[in-house]
Amino acid sequence: MSEEMLVRHCSPTLMGLKTGNMFSCRFETKEDEHKTLTEMNRKLTPKGLRVIPLRHHNGATLIYLYRPSKLKKDLNCKQASDILVEMGYCCENVNLCIASLMKKLQANDDFPHEIGLFLGYPPEDVCGFIRNKGCDCKCVGCWKVYGDENKAKQTFDKYKRCTELCCSLVEKGYRIENFAVSC
Repeated sequence: MSEEMLVRHCSPTLMGLKTGNMFSCRFETKEDEHKTLTEMNRKLTPKGLRVIPLRHHNGATLIYLYRPSKLKKDLNCKQASDILVEMGYCCENVNLCIASLMKKLQANDDFPHEIGLFLGYPPEDVCGFIRNKGCDCKCVGCWKVYGDENKAKQTFDKYKRCTELCCSLVEKGYRIENFAVSC
């Protein structure tokens, strides 16, 4: 996993705009995965970020880059915690929620619909997606929108510009730890 790949998939989280991002990546060996993630965490933990593997599936690892402090705040929102409790999560702490998500990901090929809460999606949109089985949304961008369409479109645009900026910084030789923000 290169820094370029992490930046391409996770810029909004690196820049403090988003709670988390996920992407799949292949590693040569289990040792290579461990070494790479340890090194990324060494660089990014001081910025308030964490990188973990969520599951291994069909030769790829699902990587989760997130901000633990933002995730805690997001999951403490009543609507988000209500969704998680309804879906069988123990919401005592963020790590238990992540452990439950990992178990669900390992048990199924599909992604559980509540995964959007771990990415910083608005709870009303996650709830709408679950209720409507992914149909009848107002618009589609980084996620399917069931709530505030204008706000979501502004957010999608902000994420796109952020990713373009971060990718250009990497092309100019900047290291990820030099532009990831502390939050």
